[in-house]
Amino acid sequence: MSVVATRPAPVPSSPVDQIPALVERLRATFDSGRTRPLAWRRRQLEGLLAFAHEQGDRLVAALKADLGKPELEARAADVGQITQEAKLARKNLKRWTRPERVGGLPILGRSFVQREPLGVVLIIAPWNYPVGLLLSPLVGALAAGNAAALKPSEITAHTSAALAELLPQYLDSDAVTLVEGGVAETTALLAERFDHIFYTGNGRVGRVVMQAASKNLTPVTLELGGKSPCIVDRSADLAVTARRIAWGKFMNAGQTCIAPDYVLADETIESELVAELEKSVREFYGPDPKASDDYARVASPRHHERLAKLLEAGEIAFGGGSDAETRYIEPTVLRNVSADSPIMSEEVFGPILPVLRVRDVDQAIEFVNRGEKPLALYLFTRDAKTERRVLERTSSGGACINGTILQIANSSLPFGGVGESGTGAYHGRFSFETFSHRRAVLKRGFRFDLKLMYPPYSERKTRMARKML
Repeated sequence: MSVVATRPAPVPSSPVDQIPALVERLRATFDSGRTRPLAWRRRQLEGLLAFAHEQGDRLVAALKADLGKPELEARAADVGQITQEAKLARKNLKRWTRPERVGGLPILGRSFVQREPLGVVLIIAPWNYPVGLLLSPLVGALAAGNAAALKPSEITAHTSAALAELLPQYLDSDAVTLVEGGVAETTALLAERFDHIFYTGNGRVGRVVMQAASKNLTPVTLELGGKSPCIVDRSADLAVTARRIAWGKFMNAGQTCIAPDYVLADETIESELVAELEKSVREFYGPDPKASDDYARVASPRHHERLAKLLEAGEIAFGGGSDAETRYIEPTVLRNVSADSPIMSEEVFGPILPVLRVRDVDQAIEFVNRGEKPLALYLFTRDAKTERRVLERTSSGGACINGTILQIANSSLPFGGVGESGTGAYHGRFSFETFSHRRAVLKRGFRFDLKLMYPPYSERKTRMARKML
């Protein structure tokens, strides 16, 4: 039976009055030029790889204590993110940083784009994947040559404490610092001037971050969320579809920003789909998911209370169990949910899946487009025309056809939102670009000097300009 922390650890914190000095130290390090050489950047990337390899067991234990995460999920979705991203950045660092020749007007000189670090950046991570969503952006920041302040979530306190203790052993502590704590510490950080702020979390706090950033005109990347729809066409293979939806929805107890938030099922297959979903859940977690080592827990008592209320939003097709003491919510599917119920107006972010009936794919598209643009959109269909229609008539940060979650696994794809679901993107080279300034450079020689450019502007020069321009 799973061993899960029944109460959160005490919230760790860093002295608020020391935060300005910490940021000042990062600024001094960056201004010294220390973070710019490729050799320094490689050492930091290698440090992150060593950290993931040597401290993986400690991180897995912390994630288990905070969230009840099974080891496979913790390694694949949290610790594994660091390894994948750091290896890719290390391999491509020289190519990514090489000046990029561009075309244009050779008569003016040679033009190229030079990527340079932004400076001192702030990365604020959420609690659902507290290792991966903190250190994956850090890979891009370090590869680009920045100094960074890190702010893990106070909700996953065991993981925060492990990161605070272990990371300084692997990274340049004058260029990377970690601040623990909650609202007070985050507020103090946001009062400082940064050159970029990278925030992953909900839209409410995202607005606070953007407002704070606006005081210094600091650019932001906001990785938010929203209600990611899952459309199931009547042509889909329902057994495979159900397994893939159940896996994407119930991993990490539904606490994944790109988890299917609700299903829009063709009315002709809705009942069969629900039956297959129940079958898949039983295959994954057994007759009693509470006893399964493979099923996580809700992050905090407050989140459990919110989710327990949402269980009342519709008819329980299966699931519905809840235990506040162990922060357990059973994998649950709801039917006959009203489109204007609370569960359809907020991101669920938990293991409760509403399944709504629709007449056809066109009605599903209309339903999706009435809401805000989601972070992810999922479609299950065998029909190529249906696939094109859905992709052309909807908008989302990313999409996956006949699958869930896996669009995030390919580092060659940008990961980010659109509209309410976020701004900016990262992963792979996109992370490097997010934390880089693309500096336009034009280089001229001294031998050729076009006097047509200079005053006095005679009538002859004006006539030539008319012909040329």
